Parts: sequence; structure tokens; C-alpha cells
Amino acid sequence: MTTVVQNPGVPALAVTSVSKSFDGVAALNGCDLVVSQGSVTGLVGPNGAGKSTLLNVMSGLIRPDAGSLALFGHDVTGRPPRAMARAGLVRTFQLSRELAGLTALENVMLALTSPRLESVRACFAGPVQFARQERERAETAFVLLKRVGLDAKADELAGRLSGGQKKLLELARALALKPRIILLDEPTAGVNPTLRHSIADMIRDINAHGVTFALVEHDMGFVARLCDEVVVLAEGRNLLRGQYADVMADKAVVTAYLGAVA
Repeated sequence: MTTVVQNPGVPALAVTSVSKSFDGVAALNGCDLVVSQGSVTGLVGPNGAGKSTLLNVMSGLIRPDAGSLALFGHDVTGRPPRAMARAGLVRTFQLSRELAGLTALENVMLALTSPRLESVRACFAGPVQFARQERERAETAFVLLKRVGLDAKADELAGRLSGGQKKLLELARALALKPRIILLDEPTAGVNPTLRHSIADMIRDINAHGVTFALVEHDMGFVARLCDEVVVLAEGRNLLRGQYADVMADKAVVTAYLGAVA
């Protein structure tokens, strides 16, 4: 897949009229979403609103029944996750997917693995060249761990990290793929309040260096602090889009979250 070149005139990600059903039950029903380049966009809504399904569609894990997906102006509808990652879109998961028996450093090194390094041709590389390549990967992985505040845990088995540290490890692995846009699935789930603030600061710092974010999150304080724009889903379709204060003051949003008030 050809690398997507950013164009300030088009959205980083555009979801148009996407629908998806499971066993006849609609999870998404004509859903639209626009993520502006350089933004941090929050995707919120009550349980069952379709947020996770939409994130899976956007990352290529599932194919929509209808509708389209464009990444930096290029149609990527139905492309698998590996193609989306090559195009610049990567994601993290609500439940971390680290390799528990490897160290934090080794987990990030795996994300840095080059197809060239793993090719048959690489098998004939001399031991000196191979050792140099491995050392360079380890150095790069350590820099990424330091960027997310995990450098002191580089040699710790990933399975022994706390829930919050595993979230940071997922972020480091995402950065290893040199993304243009990162989708975050509940980045503060199971994370203590102090670390939540640190995660927000890290996301803002990475965003300031040109990476766009779209995130699903239930912590409204985190969303209010971090997101430039908020999109509310309800019953598989868009309910409202705007800045946090305006969205949360809307009566339709209150009803969607709390139910109709008699």
C-alpha cells in the first residue's frame, strides 16, 4: 500500500455512513465521524452506543456492512490492520496485549522489527552486522520507553507491569510504528488518577509533534482536559459533535447518558 502523504486540506480520518450489524442487531447505523489532522478527538457515549465497533472498523479489525473510511483522503475501506498501520494508523486496546514473558524493551523491539531484517537475505548477514542492527533496535526501543516514562522498567517482564504501565507500554509500541494517527481504546481504564494526568500530558506532547489522536474514553474529566472536539454516539449513530462544554450541556446528550427524565 502506498504511504499516505498528509494534506492539511483533508481530515486525518473520515468515516461516512458506516453501518455494521451482528446477528441482525445493528451496532452502527449510518455513523459519521471526522477527525481533523493534528487534533485530539474524543469518542464518547453510553454503553452499547457502538464506540468499540466503530473503533474496530476504523482500525481495520472488522469490515463495515456499508459506508466508507478515508485516511488522509485515501479510501481504505475494508483494509486489514497491517495495511492501516503501513498507511499510518495504529491503535491500542482497552485490555493490553503485551507479550508477558518478554521484557518491556523486547516488546517494543518487536514492534520495531523490519521486514528487511527478517527476510531470507538477512539470514546471510554476518554476525557483526546482525548484532549492530539488534543494538540499534534496542537503543530506539529504549528511547521510546523513556518517552512514555517506562525507561526504568525496560528490563522488567511485561507481565509484571501494573495496569497503568501496560497502557504506557502499548503507547510506546504504537509509537514504534511511526504513526500519523493513533486510536486509543479507553487509555485510562484501570489507571490511578496520578497516572491519568501523566498519560494526558504524554498524549498532548506526542500530539504537539504532529500525531493525531482519536480516543474512546469513559472518564469525562480526562476527555474534558484533553480533547479538542468530542463526538457523542448513541444507538450506533451520531448524536452530537462539538467542544466538550457545549456537548455535555446538551439535553439530548444528558438524556442519552441518564435516560429520559419524567
